[in-house]
Amino acid sequence: MQEYTSEISVEASQQLFATMCALDAAGFNADENTLAEMPSRLALRGELLNLHGPATEALREFYRDHALADPGETLSRYITFALVVGPPPDFRYQVDLDLLPPDVGALEGFQRILAAFYHEAHLDIRWTQIEPEYHRAIARYQPIVRRIVTVSNGYLREILKPTQGRTFTVYVEPLVGARTNFRNLGNHYAMAVGSTAQIPTEEIQHAYLHFMLDPLPLRYRKEVERKTSLLNIAARAPRLPTEYRTDFIAFTDECLIKAVELRLRHLSPEKLEAAMAENDKSGFILVRPFVSQLQKFEKAAPSMTYYFPDIMAAIDLSTEEKRLKDFAFAPLQTAPVAVQTAATPQTQSAELDRLLEEGDRQIALKDAAAASATFEKVLEKYPNEPRAVYGLAVAAILSGEGQRAQELFEQIVSTSASAASAPPAPAATADPSILAWSHVYLGRIHDLEDERDEAVTEYRAALAINGSPENARAAAQRGLDSPYNSHAPENNSSPHNP
Repeated sequence: MQEYTSEISVEASQQLFATMCALDAAGFNADENTLAEMPSRLALRGELLNLHGPATEALREFYRDHALADPGETLSRYITFALVVGPPPDFRYQVDLDLLPPDVGALEGFQRILAAFYHEAHLDIRWTQIEPEYHRAIARYQPIVRRIVTVSNGYLREILKPTQGRTFTVYVEPLVGARTNFRNLGNHYAMAVGSTAQIPTEEIQHAYLHFMLDPLPLRYRKEVERKTSLLNIAARAPRLPTEYRTDFIAFTDECLIKAVELRLRHLSPEKLEAAMAENDKSGFILVRPFVSQLQKFEKAAPSMTYYFPDIMAAIDLSTEEKRLKDFAFAPLQTAPVAVQTAATPQTQSAELDRLLEEGDRQIALKDAAAASATFEKVLEKYPNEPRAVYGLAVAAILSGEGQRAQELFEQIVSTSASAASAPPAPAATADPSILAWSHVYLGRIHDLEDERDEAVTEYRAALAINGSPENARAAAQRGLDSPYNSHAPENNSSPHNP
């Protein structure tokens, strides 16, 4: 293991190594191009594919039974597992079983199988033989991470204190490939990266800024919530991800990170303006005022921890509302559409998107009646369209119809569950974002009814959704940590929250 500081490190993980070796032996289709500079690791992959034995065969059967359609999502589950277990040979869970991420829960039994495979494949010996190659890969990442930390901390004027108990770790594992995997497990932020020729510097920096800045909107919740009305404007943007339409804390956090990234790039005035305009069009409307305030912060003395409340206080609601009153957000699809002479799937899709966008706009304006009428119109023509069902549920929340909202969210969840066993029509399957947030909202509804066990089940289900957005996962984790409180200002201010 090689470290930058005790809180920030670049490491090789024997847990991750053993897990990836198990996937090798099981036949996972790894990107061998990432092993070009690690001949011993490449040779080991070939040996593991040809390995035989009772533990290996049990491993292969387990892998076949738990493989997902998307190889990336399959890999993601196993990486999460590797991040919550301890070192070999036992791979004991480092958190209470009740607190395990649900995607790890989906791999129940793998811990025992991995321990048996570890012994059968003599991975302890193999690790000793191959470890030097990992250290060379780590050495490539260390200066990059060190520069990101130095530049980011210098800009934010922050000094990490060991007593804070927070860690940021970059794990280097070649078979992860070109896809980065970022996890936030409480105070521990972890990122698994491959040994690709092109180091994902921007992804590492974005993850590190999350590590540094995530606590601020929560610490200064009252200051942030005074600006919550701006979310009604941002929610009109078709491109704004669903998770940010419902969580102003997460929305503020993401906008702040994007603004800091722009300042760290030292763009020319023209390029900076173009970048801010693009963020505006996508719905990240706080990036522009944040950039303006960061320019003042750069000339100030306090660290970001102490200056952040001033940044929030300086955002003028009336100014922003005036600036964005008639703002034209970018549509979901900007590519030219060929002229159609009859009702075709393309024209139907355009009509569907237009109606859904109109319903979302009415939700943003807190016009529950109009939104309900729009989404009902969609369902008349496109039965069971999950986005319309979801919109109706949100409108029901806005109208105070909790029972109706629960029924609609349960409809989305049950339809998706049916899709797992039988191929449905395209419109019958909710996308991961809608499905995850439906579980989150069901959890909140159960919390409001003092049904804590049912609420916990829903929050865990949200975390288990493959491809669910990070902020939906964060909302679900908060629900697991403590029961939902409908009287919190954050939740009352957004029309998308029950």
